[in-house]
Amino acid sequence: MQLTEAISTYINYLKFEKHYTQHTLIAYQADLEQFSFFAEKQFEETGLTQILAMHVRTWLANLKDEGISSRSINRKLSSLKSFFKYHLRTGAVKTSPLGTVSGPKSGKKLPSWLEPSQTSQLQQKDFYPEGWEGSSAHLAICILYEAGLRRSELVGLSGSQIDFHTNTIRVLGKGRKERILPVNKGLLLVIQEYLTGKQKQGWEISGPLLVKEDGKPVNAQWVYATVKHYLGLVTTQEKRSPHVLRHSFATHLTNAGADLNAVKELLGHSSLAATQIYTHNSIEKLKRVHGQAHPKG
Repeated sequence: MQLTEAISTYINYLKFEKHYTQHTLIAYQADLEQFSFFAEKQFEETGLTQILAMHVRTWLANLKDEGISSRSINRKLSSLKSFFKYHLRTGAVKTSPLGTVSGPKSGKKLPSWLEPSQTSQLQQKDFYPEGWEGSSAHLAICILYEAGLRRSELVGLSGSQIDFHTNTIRVLGKGRKERILPVNKGLLLVIQEYLTGKQKQGWEISGPLLVKEDGKPVNAQWVYATVKHYLGLVTTQEKRSPHVLRHSFATHLTNAGADLNAVKELLGHSSLAATQIYTHNSIEKLKRVHGQAHPKG
């Protein structure tokens, strides 16, 4: 099997069986095609079973020489490992060339997050301009922070996924995994007011929750631009993406003593390892307090 065919087969598997998002599919495909191009150009190897550990190590070294960050290199390596793991399982290869290959070491970067006073400001309705655009921005930011949603989850959220009787939101996460999130009454009131506004406009309330002034659903670009604008009004930090609100949601919970397993379920993480990054924020906070208050700090 040629590498190009093997990549196409794998991407179809991720798309139709694992139900990965379009954004994730594009990232995987780009990484794999980059390696395929390198293998063909440098070694004239195009067959799946002809790839050796030496080819992969040379590729990684080349990426490092090009100034690619350790984090990005490890992500690309992870894509390649998953690719060969799949073909190992299907029997297309007998051994994976990635068994003895390791990526560069990179220190874990702590996620950016906002202070509670900043998120409190973002939750105030009068912080936003009057009109539909302001109402949509207010609701989008409130949901991202108060429910800890990913940007794609917010874009895909519909009015039918809001349960006002149980005070919950049904969310479809990565791989179409469903999770039920508790929602506070304050946020439900904001959602209800927004749905009432949609109804007055003659727009469907069970369809996509967030819509623009023309009634068309918002997209990922709208969410990113909106969040970046309003976060810029409350913080000077460089990172101002929708994920900062999700990080803030998790950080504020762990700082308040929330059980890490509960935070894992709320975030929709597949393993606890992904959630443990938020314990570092708590430790860093304790270090700052110790350094400021302890005589020997």
